[in-house]
Amino acid sequence: MTEHDQRRRRVSRIALALAAVLLVAACAARPPAVSYSLILRGGTIYDGSGDEPFVGDVAIEGDRIVAVAPHIAGQAVREIDVRGKAVAPGFINMLAHPQVSLLIDGRAQSDLRQGVTLEVMGEFSMGPLTPRMQSQMRSRQGQGPLQFDVDWTSLDQYLTQLESRGVSVNIASFVGANTIRNYVLGEDNVQPTPGQLLEMRALVREAMEEGALGVTTALIYAPDTYATTHELTELASESAVCGGMYISHIRSEGARIVEAVQETIDIARSSGAPAEIYHLKVAGRDNWGKLDEVIAMIEAARSSGVRITADMYAYTAGATGLDASMPRWVQEGGREAWIDRLKDPATRARVIADMRDPNPSWENLMGMAGPENVMLGAFMKPELRPLIGMTLAQVAQSRGVSPEDAAIDLVIEDGSRVGVVYFLMSEDNVRRLMQLPWVSFGSDQDAPSIEGVFLQAGNHPRAFGNFARVLGHYVRDERLITLQEAVRRLTSFPAETLSLQDRGRLRAGYLADIVVFDPATVQDHATYTTPLQYATGVDHVIVNGELALENGEPTEARPGRVVRGRAWTGYSGGGCRASSQDWTWTR
Repeated sequence: MTEHDQRRRRVSRIALALAAVLLVAACAARPPAVSYSLILRGGTIYDGSGDEPFVGDVAIEGDRIVAVAPHIAGQAVREIDVRGKAVAPGFINMLAHPQVSLLIDGRAQSDLRQGVTLEVMGEFSMGPLTPRMQSQMRSRQGQGPLQFDVDWTSLDQYLTQLESRGVSVNIASFVGANTIRNYVLGEDNVQPTPGQLLEMRALVREAMEEGALGVTTALIYAPDTYATTHELTELASESAVCGGMYISHIRSEGARIVEAVQETIDIARSSGAPAEIYHLKVAGRDNWGKLDEVIAMIEAARSSGVRITADMYAYTAGATGLDASMPRWVQEGGREAWIDRLKDPATRARVIADMRDPNPSWENLMGMAGPENVMLGAFMKPELRPLIGMTLAQVAQSRGVSPEDAAIDLVIEDGSRVGVVYFLMSEDNVRRLMQLPWVSFGSDQDAPSIEGVFLQAGNHPRAFGNFARVLGHYVRDERLITLQEAVRRLTSFPAETLSLQDRGRLRAGYLADIVVFDPATVQDHATYTTPLQYATGVDHVIVNGELALENGEPTEARPGRVVRGRAWTGYSGGGCRASSQDWTWTR
């Protein structure tokens, strides 16, 4: 070997050694590739805290968020470019009624397409049920388009069945005080004995340990309206020792709203349970000016240490039944007894007189709205569905009868409470409520699709547009609140109110419920006359780490789960306590 060859070999060995050193150094300086399930790249992060957003990435592994940062190194099985879009925690619907619609179609499309990832069912519950209540639920479907079997008896069985069928969104439920009352007392206007009240408390505890989030009421309807403050406080106390809330459609949203809010505050203070007022509003033109006093009462209670919050929907009309326009005494004993009584001429005359009373002792929604502001929205019988969209005044005129007679006739003819929309609220008051930091949002509606049997039923536009309306109309167009504040009140605030420990924020370790939307285009389209229209502007919805909505359309995935309260015995350390003070609460 020549000297030249030897020199060349030495140089080569030195070069190889140097390359090896540089390679080792480079590998040491560069983190190893990280494999994630999914990374959302380059979106504007609204993390749910209410803080200023930032541009960054969100990494998901399995059903959990594992990183949120301006840039996340490594690769994922799937990466989605979301530049120019908002990335936020999935929205929480604080008052939802998809109890039946999810049995028919688990996609919950009207809400999923708005970014909702958790439906919280309230005002009543689907359990516990006696055989009598099961039969009652079956018979009251009548000729309605939504037919389902009632093959469960407990709230747990109902929720578990929904999850096993497959749902696109998460589901949670309160236990209905009305359901408990019906279970023990039936639907008559009677008061429980001390022994029966103990039985009712035991049923609340059982439901709480099955995962209920608290006790719910709807106090303008029978049989809830028959419950005294003492009875409600007893049930709320049981909820409190189980780590749950008292959440209520209060006794009046009109002439006696101040007294009704005070009752709710008193129940919260006496029971130790956090309280929430459902769909906070002031109904009836004569009452609109009471909102300032109501807000002042709630804020004073909060300042004194009472844990009380509220939710709302973003519309000036509510939706319920014609039962809310008739005295409660005629409804004693349930729907069938109510309709039978209406067929009696003497009873009918008495009901009409009560409906015309300018100062009733009960909540008369038609009296507050006027028949020209009561729009027919849902019937069970096909032959009556052409009336959907007409006002009660129009129907009365076409039939040549009074509005009160028309209402009674429609209930008898349909064999139902008849779904109606009541125009009752002030837009100025809606705007005022929108700006309160202790108010979250709920649709107070089901979660249907625009297809199949759902086309046979009417609806309120809030079913299809409530959350998009908040983001599009009130945030972007009206600029009443910032986008980051709206996201907080759709996500972390309701999660904290419900004592959910790992939802409501974009944070490592939290469950991956995420919505990607375009703040510039998110928009509701549903109206009172054409409510069956999906909102637009939401691109992707991730539920427990899986894409439930992709590019604005639902996927085949059904990743929704039952979200249970703190006393659920399936949790380590679950179960009820000796005192509400044994729990950590938020306000």
